[in-house]
Amino acid sequence: MRTTTIATILIAACLPIAACNTNEVAGKDTTASAPAPSTTTTSAPARTALDATAAFNEIAKAVPTTKLTQTVTAENDENHLLGRPGQYTSKIAFSDSRIKGNDAAMYKTGDVELGGSIEVFPDATSAKARATYIQTVTKGMPALAEYDYPVGTVVVRVSRYLTPTQASEYETAAKKLG
Repeated sequence: MRTTTIATILIAACLPIAACNTNEVAGKDTTASAPAPSTTTTSAPARTALDATAAFNEIAKAVPTTKLTQTVTAENDENHLLGRPGQYTSKIAFSDSRIKGNDAAMYKTGDVELGGSIEVFPDATSAKARATYIQTVTKGMPALAEYDYPVGTVVVRVSRYLTPTQASEYETAAKKLG
């Protein structure tokens, strides 16, 4: 008898606690007073990897004088870097209509001097290394100088024939990519 009494008391004590864990207590909906706890976490959606064409399209919105002129492939990459370990995974070339015809006369489609190029790397370290390499190689050769803007995995290379103010438009637009 004593065991039955103890069991009855325990059940009676637990019933109100169990009722609180349901959505209805005595016919009343309790969900409006407090949301159920969640075990999932929310975070910002992951940014999809940018390729050179997508980066160009974003930059072109801010620099209307630019025009896509070439998509670099493994077959037409004069640097032979596309897809190589630690090198760019995509590349495009663009022209800028502000470059004077006399300055552009001796160059061919795809040359940075006609406007620039965008190179996308597998990681930011590789992109920064590429920009540093270009600046190191061209430092003592004004005829090869250019503006280079590494932003995340992207390197935006801009022709020296643009003024610093004109080139800074590309820098400002590139910063919005990262």
